[in-house]
Amino acid sequence: MKTIGKLCVGILLGVGISTAHAEEARWVSDSISTYVRSGPTDSYRIVGTVDAGQRVTLLESQGDYSRIRTESGDSVWIPSDDLQSEQSVQEKMPEMQQRVQTLTQRLEGIDDEWNQRVADMKTALQSSQSRVNELQTSNDDLNAQLTQAQSKMREYQAKLDTEREDLLMRYFVYGGSVAGGGLILGLLVPHLPRRRKKRDRWF
Repeated sequence: MKTIGKLCVGILLGVGISTAHAEEARWVSDSISTYVRSGPTDSYRIVGTVDAGQRVTLLESQGDYSRIRTESGDSVWIPSDDLQSEQSVQEKMPEMQQRVQTLTQRLEGIDDEWNQRVADMKTALQSSQSRVNELQTSNDDLNAQLTQAQSKMREYQAKLDTEREDLLMRYFVYGGSVAGGGLILGLLVPHLPRRRKKRDRWF
């Protein structure tokens, strides 16, 4: 009877000390690799180690220790302070490396794209500059042609004015000559001898 009573007291004490948990994911602290024991106190023997950042499953906690199940299926005890609820850097590493690789590729792609855009802009600028030079040359040629045409126009205008003056002078001389000739003729005609009419001799 006393044995049964002691067993019940031990069970009750065990229930009071031990805290059961639903199985939860935990990770061994990133800062250390730690020893694990066969029981929940330092007096239990060391049965192995777990690596820093290793994923484990939390089964229960008792005092300063927690019982975990490793990826190999072993159930061991580890100091609760050596566990963390956040995913370890070790497990994040592949994802972080993938992200770094993706970002690196994107940066390389952006760099190549930017270099191509710069090259295209330089080509367009050179083409535009060449076009501007062509237009400038054409404009200079047109200005030269315009200056030459204006010079010829002034020359032709001077010739036209000279010819107009010569024509007016010729008209004036011709008109004067005609008028003078008419005047002289008018003065001479009255003094010219008249021819007598012949008389018909029928009888």
